[in-house]
Amino acid sequence: MTSTKKIAALLLCCLFGLSSAAADESFHINDLRLEGLQRVSPGSVFAELDLIGVDRISRADITRLSKQLYATGLFDDLAFYEQDGLLILRVSERPTLQSLEITGNQKVSSDDLRQGLTQAGLETGQIFQRSTLEQINLELQRMYHAQGRYTASITSRVEELPRNQVRVHLEINEGSVATIQRINIVGNQAFDDATLLARMELKEDRGWTLMSSADQYSREKLNGDLERLRSWYLDRGYLRFNIESTQVSISPDKQHIYITVNVHEGERYTISEVELAGNLILEEEQLRPLIRTQVGQPFSRSAMTGSTDALRSRLSGEGYTFADINAQPIIDDEQLEVKLVYQVQPGRRMYVRRIHFRGNTSTQDEVLRREMLQMEGASANSDLIDASRARLERLGFFSQVSVDLRPVPGSEDLLDITYSVEEQPSGSIQASIGYSQNSGIVYGASISQRNFLGTGNTVSMSANKSDFRTSYNFSYLNPYYTIDGVSRGFNLFYRETDFGEMDVTRFATDAYGANVTYGYPISRDSRVSLSLGFDQTDVYLGRPTTPEIQEFTDEYGLSFFNYKLTGRWTQNRLNRGVLPTAGSFQRVSLEVATPGSDYQFYKLDYRGQRFFPFGSGWSLKLRTDLGYGRGLGSDYTRLPFYEHYYAGGLGSVRGYRSNSLGYRPDNTTNAAFGGNILLEGSAELIFPLPFIEDQRALQTSLFIDAGGVFTDQCYQASIEQGCEDGILWDEVRYSAGVSLTWITAIGPLTFSLARPLNDDANDRTEVFQFSLGQTF
Repeated sequence: MTSTKKIAALLLCCLFGLSSAAADESFHINDLRLEGLQRVSPGSVFAELDLIGVDRISRADITRLSKQLYATGLFDDLAFYEQDGLLILRVSERPTLQSLEITGNQKVSSDDLRQGLTQAGLETGQIFQRSTLEQINLELQRMYHAQGRYTASITSRVEELPRNQVRVHLEINEGSVATIQRINIVGNQAFDDATLLARMELKEDRGWTLMSSADQYSREKLNGDLERLRSWYLDRGYLRFNIESTQVSISPDKQHIYITVNVHEGERYTISEVELAGNLILEEEQLRPLIRTQVGQPFSRSAMTGSTDALRSRLSGEGYTFADINAQPIIDDEQLEVKLVYQVQPGRRMYVRRIHFRGNTSTQDEVLRREMLQMEGASANSDLIDASRARLERLGFFSQVSVDLRPVPGSEDLLDITYSVEEQPSGSIQASIGYSQNSGIVYGASISQRNFLGTGNTVSMSANKSDFRTSYNFSYLNPYYTIDGVSRGFNLFYRETDFGEMDVTRFATDAYGANVTYGYPISRDSRVSLSLGFDQTDVYLGRPTTPEIQEFTDEYGLSFFNYKLTGRWTQNRLNRGVLPTAGSFQRVSLEVATPGSDYQFYKLDYRGQRFFPFGSGWSLKLRTDLGYGRGLGSDYTRLPFYEHYYAGGLGSVRGYRSNSLGYRPDNTTNAAFGGNILLEGSAELIFPLPFIEDQRALQTSLFIDAGGVFTDQCYQASIEQGCEDGILWDEVRYSAGVSLTWITAIGPLTFSLARPLNDDANDRTEVFQFSLGQTF
């Protein structure tokens, strides 16, 4: 309502009566009549007026009632009239918002904008106020300015519609982000500009930042960079460092930003003494190794904070869950020294009364409780409490796990622990299709339940078919066959394999078998397992038959029934199961075809991965795969050819065709024969891609691969073809390239561009390799 209308209304309030009313301070009213209402109910107005039982009204009352009605925000205009004892209230309602149209926005979604506008009071179907719209325009401009879009503009247009409704049009010109032309740091002496600028996320525009947003100004990024500079100095002894001021200026065309940071470095302080004070609980000799700040070293805030965390964690392991460790730096400005006093207040030793679980509607309580490393009745240990939460997350049954510690009311040394879980589907019925250059088209179907009937047991059945293999599998696993965590599993399988379709020498096998496996945890991240089973393998020779295969089958036949015993040790310290970037993984396995088998042999395998993370999203990955197999006893001198190792392709030595490396006896097809020795390794530099928010679903790397397969006992026919025993280092193949793995809705998609570095004329190379629906 305009100020002119308000004045007119007040004048009407003063002049509403006839000459008798003008002479009196109040006048008599018999009734009240409302005019102009459309959507607002009369009851709402009467409730605001509150004139029940009132028969006289004064000018002051009219003024008061007018203010009350305006305060509701429902009316643009209103006026009171008196006519022969009848009080008339004539109103003009504010319009309602019929629709809101937003155009021009790309960086901020319309849904997000509408949600923000609704919270600000601009919502379809509600009363429309122009003052609210003006305020929203200013807020939107501030939001874009905070993103560095100083040329952004908001134009609003209100269209009047019938029945006292309006349509609001918001036209947004987001403009462009102002780029940083110059960052000046003033006052630095100890470190040069290049060293300090390298600590900052914001960068100057140098052209090469075309694929990055580092040169685009953001207030939040600048605040983060200032904190990084402060931490950089405080971690290097500059206790009195201070950022005196920060100036951000913009060019007249609002396209370029200039940043000036004025710093005061101060002097560098060293540590003169480190003291432990308070109630230490443990011997000082046990706590001293946890302190990272040492006498003579420059003061470091991060080292001081890390020391307090380590001390707190150590005391928590003794049951002092709420220990207070306070590091007090005592500064000597004359000597430029700092005395650090770690004040230890352990509080009371806490014990766990009860452990509760919430949210597990399907999963049995026992399944969660058996993962607990923290026991009821024992002293509370934060390491064990957190490790228990991590074990629940690794089950795969829950999308989220949180833990809450609460002291028991009325008790000074007891607490309850509550683990709250959010269940997610743990079973699946899947049909899949994939493709890889090794396997061709892969069809698959599976039924799997990782948490069968809420017991935590796993039951699965699967069937898969590719160009060279058809397989069926049934498995069952009880991870807690005993209360001590001993697992027991069963597996039944059947598979048909045509090795000739795998670029391997021509033969095929049909195999079926079964096994039972027991596993036992030896630490939080390590297990040993023992598997006992059998398999039947029938061999079918191709045409023409490779001389080596003919030599083996002539001596041992085409059908083999074997009893197999497999021992395995696994250590998994990876930060996640899919596309890890930190931690390590190791597995050693020994498979033995025992006495009583048609052909006795053993295979010893090692697989290891180690990640060295650095920076943000960067990591160095080292991988090693080793394998060795041989016959057992004097009657079985070599590893059966159908158990050979092969190398080449994705997951092995990229840039070479899958299974193509090693000795090739058949010059006609150039197919590999494999060997009983496997030697592979790789080094990968994992790096993040810009503009990708979820790096967990996509991983890119630069790699160098090396590997090959060899034999330590050539066949007689192989010797005639030039076979040599042992590892031939000049036959190890190398390659380098770039790889990308993307976890899509239909399965993992892997690409590889690799260049062989030392291939010869007989090698089968592939620069581009890919796979859909398989992980390596």
